[in-house]
Amino acid sequence: MSLAELQALERDYLMGTYARAPVEFVRGQGTRLWDADGNEYLDFLAGVAVVQIGHCHPALVEAVTDQCARLMHVSNLFYTEPAVRLAQRLSERSLGGKVFFTNSGAEAIECAIKLARKRRRGGEVVVLDGAFHGRTMGALSATPQEAKQEPFAPLVPGFRAVPADPLAVEAAVDERTAAVLIEPIQGESGVRAVPDEVLRSARAVCDETGAMLVFDEIQCGMGRTGALWAWEHTGVRPDAMTLAKGLGGGVPIGACVTGPDSADVLASGDHGSTFAGSPLVTAAANAVFDVVDDGDFLADVSRKGDRLRIALTGLGLAVRGAGLMLAFTARDAPALVRRALLDERLVLNATGPDTVRLEPPLTVSEDEIAEAVARIGRAAGAGST
Repeated sequence: MSLAELQALERDYLMGTYARAPVEFVRGQGTRLWDADGNEYLDFLAGVAVVQIGHCHPALVEAVTDQCARLMHVSNLFYTEPAVRLAQRLSERSLGGKVFFTNSGAEAIECAIKLARKRRRGGEVVVLDGAFHGRTMGALSATPQEAKQEPFAPLVPGFRAVPADPLAVEAAVDERTAAVLIEPIQGESGVRAVPDEVLRSARAVCDETGAMLVFDEIQCGMGRTGALWAWEHTGVRPDAMTLAKGLGGGVPIGACVTGPDSADVLASGDHGSTFAGSPLVTAAANAVFDVVDDGDFLADVSRKGDRLRIALTGLGLAVRGAGLMLAFTARDAPALVRRALLDERLVLNATGPDTVRLEPPLTVSEDEIAEAVARIGRAAGAGST
């Protein structure tokens, strides 16, 4: 089927919620993608920080294939070893509490909101300006961006947005606050790290008032920044965190992970999901965990992130972010991204009119980094002529 035929079918049968680029990808391997015409691309988006260990990593393919051949789904009314084993690993390698599995990041946020609201009935949730926590109604209500919220009003009440300023966070939180919800690095808002002093202020005021501190690590977690969790760079430990994207390496899985103090807030019947935590997706996530949860691997992510940052800076670009979660400022980011895709066969992403985001697989090689930077240089140069 040709691209034109696919586009015609999309117009007739798919809701128009995505502005798709005019490329059909049919195969992937490592950091490479191939379109329907056989053209090869460098993927420096990784499905928006999802394909954490590269396309079709042999260990992930083996885990999914083996699990598919034995058992894909039985529901959460029964035990399966992959799910329980993954929950144990997530808890022991993070906050030490318990896990609720979901199908997506937005669902993980919904779980965290319910957890905080049950723990402190009727409590308000404080979020930061510019945050993005998802598009379901609760997660959208925690996303203070008017263009995203306005068409779907009225929203879920009880959310307050404040600037990413220590004093503003401190002033917003009191004994009636249920939670403070923060992305350590705001991904969809342009890869903007929340200052450590804001995180420390949030931790202190939550300790004083008994509110929960929840970190949204959906995009910045699972090794993306060179640590297993982004909060490890800051020394600020949350009471709960939300995960998704890179956790499954390409299969849909999310999680809400708690610390010990909030591990038993949700009881039987308080929350649920038909598909979440299936043996298929948790087997996949265990395979990703096997690769990522390694000190040498994470140190390599940091080193490669530094190399990419330095090379981009050498092009005269203003770069921000951490590890392999980076962005740079561009005058017309969408146009640059389109040139990179169509002319240079490099997959990037624009998070707004002036921000280009780079999130390659964590397994990207140094040669691929050099190659991508050269292509960015040509695409950026073409836009300035």
